Amino acid sequence: MEAKKKVRLIARLDVKGENLVKGIQLEGLRKLGDPHEFACRYYEQGIDELLYIDIVASLYGRNNLSEIVRRTCSDVFIPVTVGGGLRSVEDVRHILSMGADKAAINTAAIKDPTLITRVAESFGSQCMVLSIQAKKSRDRAGCWEAYYDNGRQHSGLDVVEWAKRGVELGAGEILLTSVDCEGLQQGMDLDLIRAVTSAVNVPVICGGGAGKAADLIAGAQAGASALAAAAILHYNKTDVPRLKAELRAGGLEVRA
Repeated sequence: MEAKKKVRLIARLDVKGENLVKGIQLEGLRKLGDPHEFACRYYEQGIDELLYIDIVASLYGRNNLSEIVRRTCSDVFIPVTVGGGLRSVEDVRHILSMGADKAAINTAAIKDPTLITRVAESFGSQCMVLSIQAKKSRDRAGCWEAYYDNGRQHSGLDVVEWAKRGVELGAGEILLTSVDCEGLQQGMDLDLIRAVTSAVNVPVICGGGAGKAADLIAGAQAGASALAAAAILHYNKTDVPRLKAELRAGGLEVRA
């Protein structure tokens, strides 16, 4: 009998200022409320992990989630990953001191790849999550380009090659977001997931596009080690217990 694919279910919380927000393709942000309340609800429902992203941190040059993360980590006892505006080992040290377990870095890693190694050496590779915002390449069929500044800026980097390089530099996990699919709730970019997960030997958290359980199941079958859900939970299309039950029914192994 074939072993079931084991996956983690992660709630992604995009934050602007003091508000949980949700957009489409990372734009047109809609305020949804207090991120701490959403985080606690998902924790009580049995989510495996939380992912906090300060989505305007690049504009301000710093991560503004300290107080939100500190508050959440005093009330929830599952792994918390924090990203957005983390530009140095000291930034990572600070967010870990607030209670975070892992740091997701995109912009600063693109601008200075040695930061990946320095964070991994300082806190362990399991703490260093390389965040990749992927868009389909306009010039090369079947390829994706890595973007930064919340999906606004071209890096010129091929996503698959950047993922491989990031792992070589010390990243212990990859957060892969399809900007093309993000917020549309019409399915994940399965080709992107297959391309990245087959190229690296570390866990890949995949997000962007899930509107129902079947979308997440397809993402896992394409290679994702963890599934990041946002709109499907934030808009009460389902809840964590129901979603996990559907994932199990679809042949995945998820924690109770």
